[in-house]
Amino acid sequence: MNDDLIALAGNPNSGKTSLFNAITGAHQHVANYPGVTVERKEGYYSQNGYDLHIVDLPGTYSLTAYSPEELVARQVLTTERPRVVINIVDASNLDRNLYLTLQLFELGIPVVIALNMIDVAEGRGIEIDAGELSRKLNVPVIPTVARSGRGKEELLAVASRIAREGAGSIGPPQIPYGPDIDPVLQEMEAKISSAGLLTGLYPARWTALKYLESDEEIVAKGRVAAPELSAELEKMVARVAEHLRKTLDTYPEGIIADYRYGFISGLLKSGVMKRKPAADRLYLSDRMDRVVTHRVAGPLIMGLILYALYYFAFTGSDAPVKWLQSGFAALGAVVESTLHPGLLRSLLVRGIIDGVGGILAFVPIIIFIFFGIAFLEDSGYLARAAFMLDRVFRTFGLHGSSFMAYMVGGGIAGGCGVPGVMATRTLRSSNERLATMLTIGFMNCGAKLPVYALLIGAFFAKSKAQMMMLLTLISWAMAFLVAKFLRTTILRGPNTPFLLELPPYRLPTARGLVIHTWERAWLYVRKAGTVILAVSILFWALMNFPRLPESKRAVFDAQRRVIAAGLAYQAKGVEAQLAGKPAGDLTAAAIDGDEARAALRYSLAGRMGIALERITRYCGFDWRTNVALVGGVAGKEIVLSVLSTAYAMGRSGSGKTVPLGAMLKADPTWNPLVAFTLILFTMLYVPCVVSVVCLAKEAGSWKWAMFSVVFNTTVAFVVAVLVYQVGRLLGIGI
Repeated sequence: MNDDLIALAGNPNSGKTSLFNAITGAHQHVANYPGVTVERKEGYYSQNGYDLHIVDLPGTYSLTAYSPEELVARQVLTTERPRVVINIVDASNLDRNLYLTLQLFELGIPVVIALNMIDVAEGRGIEIDAGELSRKLNVPVIPTVARSGRGKEELLAVASRIAREGAGSIGPPQIPYGPDIDPVLQEMEAKISSAGLLTGLYPARWTALKYLESDEEIVAKGRVAAPELSAELEKMVARVAEHLRKTLDTYPEGIIADYRYGFISGLLKSGVMKRKPAADRLYLSDRMDRVVTHRVAGPLIMGLILYALYYFAFTGSDAPVKWLQSGFAALGAVVESTLHPGLLRSLLVRGIIDGVGGILAFVPIIIFIFFGIAFLEDSGYLARAAFMLDRVFRTFGLHGSSFMAYMVGGGIAGGCGVPGVMATRTLRSSNERLATMLTIGFMNCGAKLPVYALLIGAFFAKSKAQMMMLLTLISWAMAFLVAKFLRTTILRGPNTPFLLELPPYRLPTARGLVIHTWERAWLYVRKAGTVILAVSILFWALMNFPRLPESKRAVFDAQRRVIAAGLAYQAKGVEAQLAGKPAGDLTAAAIDGDEARAALRYSLAGRMGIALERITRYCGFDWRTNVALVGGVAGKEIVLSVLSTAYAMGRSGSGKTVPLGAMLKADPTWNPLVAFTLILFTMLYVPCVVSVVCLAKEAGSWKWAMFSVVFNTTVAFVVAVLVYQVGRLLGIGI
């Protein structure tokens, strides 16, 4: 066993993550388990000088490996062998939560039960005798309230004592499985124990149960370790399965589940749990759900909540965004005044400070939105939203569980497409799963937020929250319409039923909100400091090379000499070379700006953007926007980064730094219609590279990943052309 490892195990919505955050605080880190994209959270805690290494297992209802979360939880318990498992159970749903507890007992690892949300149970009129439950199960049972920290110290004291001293010789009771299963189970256990089949990893009885439950992973391991014995065990399972099918019309795994639930029912009725008389009583959550999930009031409330979130985010972050923009502008001015003109100064100011700084300035908006999303998640509201929208999802050929994938991917602006794609694993229908994966890219992920924030702030400053609400509705509408198209053409098939557990409403804790917000915001900042920095430098190079030829630079040098000599009137003789600029407009700053813009157009990036103008002019995009959109393939934030660099390099090398929004607003080629069209194109076109790779992995084929690249970009182009051309005809936003 791992000498200091303590595992936290429990059902989803049992308060496991709240307890983990309460225990570890900031002393935790998040990664993925090797080989799978399932989050692994670890942290540390010191109890009376004894250091505890705590791992938060994925939330799971059982240890039968039907999902990646169940498989990962089981692998940690069997391969890393923690000293103790703290099993967090929801006291208000004890009958369902104890099913996992019984499976933990069968693994033979010492268990301490955290009887969590005891306050919720009491509020529902449920009385639980923790001492009696502990005596019946012969394991420690500690009442807790993870959100407030109640019972935490006692729980950790018991867990650390068991980790140091062991649980003793007496363990939890062995569950009987009836006259049809028990004799076969005992015979199989004896054979497994005698042959030592997988006994280095699992208890023999547990392995026998897995054979009876037709657990594919364990059976496959058994076939490799002992082919003959495994074949014999499989024959024994086949015989009992045939007998059960003929006599009871069921299978061994069904009988095993029935006896586990029967054991739990008998346990709770033996003085462990009592309910106060309340014949027609509605719990607080139920009373709230009558309004919140109402067919008419529910969607209206959801719309108001989203609007309030966006108003809160844009209003609250307005001042911090301006402070950061001013700070980066001041930093750029200091570097520009310190260094001599040249490539190094251009790289630092135009490439890095203007490029990356333009992204980091919008971090406050990201933080405010992430905070709001964390509040909705932790309160239990998002599960109600999924329940409400199930009917809508089915109408468009999707599954109710697609809602959570959309939400993770940016259904409320601020998610990420990668975990959104991975969240589709809960969908059992391959066609529903593919339709969801292919449309998650239309959601407003956190990477798109800086682009939206800049353009909305520059062109729609008086209606920021309304614009974000409109963009949310557009993204969902596009996802639904495209999903319906896919489900009625290339992904035809029936809809599968949707079942969802509605957790009780809870008031989120400040600690939990801070931790969840910080985790997401830090990922965004880290991305800005790595991927976005690298791409910004790359596009700075593309905008600088090849350099403007000597012959073209000579024209601008001649203009400067004319100005320096005070002979502005002689400029009339070279007006053809000066692109028609009147002599009276000749100033050193204007000439520097003209040269900077000419050099930018001559660069590799400029040539690429100009070549694309033949197509994108129908959307109202110029060559600088084209270059930014090409950069956005790596990550949507880079649209803003490249635009910042392009406009910064297109002005003279010295002078006051001007925010990108102000430059766009002053540019005659820009107007609200162009800005709105660019927002829509950014929303809909090719997903970022990381999302495409993740989609290929999850779909099991690069065919679908490449389809998403071509299909999404085509949809974006068609929508952008329609919006821009119709807008021009109607004179909207020009």
